[in-house]
Amino acid sequence: MGKLVAIYLKRCHRGPMDFQNRAELLKGTGIKGNADRGGRRQVTLLSNERWEDLMKQIGGDLGSDARRANLILSGIDLENSRGRVLRIGSCRLLIGGETRPCEQMEAVAPGLQRAMRERWGGGAYAEILTAGTVSIGDNVSWDTDTSV
Repeated sequence: MGKLVAIYLKRCHRGPMDFQNRAELLKGTGIKGNADRGGRRQVTLLSNERWEDLMKQIGGDLGSDARRANLILSGIDLENSRGRVLRIGSCRLLIGGETRPCEQMEAVAPGLQRAMRERWGGGAYAEILTAGTVSIGDNVSWDTDTSV
């Protein structure tokens, strides 16, 4: 079982990421107060362990907020998880696919964008199936109920 270790909201498109202790996930929309909402990419997720591996690979020491993902997870491997249902607290999220790294990652650290292209290093994006509030420390696990 994993844990939710960080939550970030984006104030505006390409804007800074603000740390939060909790967030409200809205079905069909995304995270309340986040600039980028709607569509299939309602929430972005990142494995903290995968981020730490990337930092070792490029010789960096950036915090996970530099990735610009909404929810940072520990103990959950997101690689090849498309179509799986993830449970965070009482919320359920359908993984839509891999979040591909953009040029902003190269601006953050040389070599990061290229390194992130392997093994879903950029994390994943998801749609919210079951709404609710998530908080740092919430349990995270793959849901055995895959109904959407």
